[in-house]
Amino acid sequence: MTRRISWTLLLAVAMSFTQCKDAGDDVQIDDENELITSVTLKFTEEGTTNTTSFSYKDADGDGGNAPTRFDTIALKPNKTYTLAIELLDESKTPASNITEEVAEESDEHLFVYTPTPSTLLTYTYGDKDINNYVIGLTGKAVTTAVGTGKLRVQLRHQPESKNGTPSPGSDDVSLEFTLKVQ
Repeated sequence: MTRRISWTLLLAVAMSFTQCKDAGDDVQIDDENELITSVTLKFTEEGTTNTTSFSYKDADGDGGNAPTRFDTIALKPNKTYTLAIELLDESKTPASNITEEVAEESDEHLFVYTPTPSTLLTYTYGDKDINNYVIGLTGKAVTTAVGTGKLRVQLRHQPESKNGTPSPGSDDVSLEFTLKVQ
């Protein structure tokens, strides 16, 4: 009988220390990935005012319905281009300019441009954030000889973890454009 009372008392004490209490605070989610429905790459040939734009549009964002536009990037061989990127969330009226948001939060974002094969194009970043890490809103793209491949464009969301590499964070955008240098 004494043993049963001891175990009951021990169990009651243990439960009093482990009971849950609702603090009444709602969880706030910070640094969510942006909804991006439109990506436009603007290539301006060096020494000219010739700008060619290539776009991706997906009205409901990633997943759901298929994109309504996914351009093939066509560039001239052995040329240098200034590359600028524009991002929009067109699910809102009026459309929200995500490019401005990325610029404001540049210490949390990194664009990564990966050509395949790597010999088709080289990209050099033209901008840096307050911590001296590259951003990729603008830069130089240099083409080489004629060829066909892919250009992967990623926007890495890296709140509190940006270190100048693509590794930390998650993708706000990950697109693979067909790239033709002709």
